[in-house]
Amino acid sequence: MAVLGLPAGIAVGSVPITAQTLGVMLAGAILGAWRGALSMVVFLVLVAIGLPLLAGGHGGIGVFVGPSAGYLFGWIIGAFVVGAIVHAAGRKLTWLRTSIGVVIGGIVVVYAVGIPVQAAVTRLPLGQTAVQSLIFIPGDLIKAVIAVAITMTLVRAYPRAFRSRSRA
Repeated sequence: MAVLGLPAGIAVGSVPITAQTLGVMLAGAILGAWRGALSMVVFLVLVAIGLPLLAGGHGGIGVFVGPSAGYLFGWIIGAFVVGAIVHAAGRKLTWLRTSIGVVIGGIVVVYAVGIPVQAAVTRLPLGQTAVQSLIFIPGDLIKAVIAVAITMTLVRAYPRAFRSRSRA
């Protein structure tokens, strides 16, 4: 997550475009629901204590009251949902279920938490904020494809690691 936030990000309105949602997708898909969500909690605690791990080297408690705060909290729920869908009932990972999990958890859930908070902080109407957020969709879909490809490559390379993660 920290490495994916190293580039300053391109500011679109009040929220930067970064690769960090790729990290959310990978955390849930590779670590599973609980471990993926916990990894996001640990990451955000490190940010809260001031480590410059977000886009452009931002960190500190202030980021949790800004326009992107909802997206940060959405990372926790998003990683959980990705993991829950990808590792559903401990079954073998498939391309289809992994794709669905990554898109629902890594995009839909993160946006569902992020957009309302962004609208509240910026005092813009929810609909207008949602429309402005559409600019993020193409990049997030590219990140989803990358996350699925990485996950399924790891499943082929280390199948035993994923059998144990499926049950965790």
